[in-house]
Amino acid sequence: MSNDNSRLVYSTDSGRIKEEKSAPKREKGDGIVRIQRQTKGRKGKGVCLVTGLDLDDAALKLVAAELKKVCGCGGAVKDGIIEIQGDKRDQIKAHLEKKGHTVKLAGG
Repeated sequence: MSNDNSRLVYSTDSGRIKEEKSAPKREKGDGIVRIQRQTKGRKGKGVCLVTGLDLDDAALKLVAAELKKVCGCGGAVKDGIIEIQGDKRDQIKAHLEKKGHTVKLAGG
């Protein structure tokens, strides 16, 4: 009986063996930047999520800093998604379109 899930997780010589995790791979976007408003899990506080920017983390942080400055509010970059506090979708859309991106407002 062969088991495909057999892997060493503990050895008496070295203890628990941890698997090395690689960085999560992001899917390539379709070239459209989507902005959606989300309140779930945020105690009623709304944020705008900006997805679809095919940039590395350093460039995303720069774009997020620009957006925070334009909107005059806080924000963060998490897992390749820019979060901007508050409902600033129109300001974000105008700024990104000025930068040459194709932007859609997604969700309600």
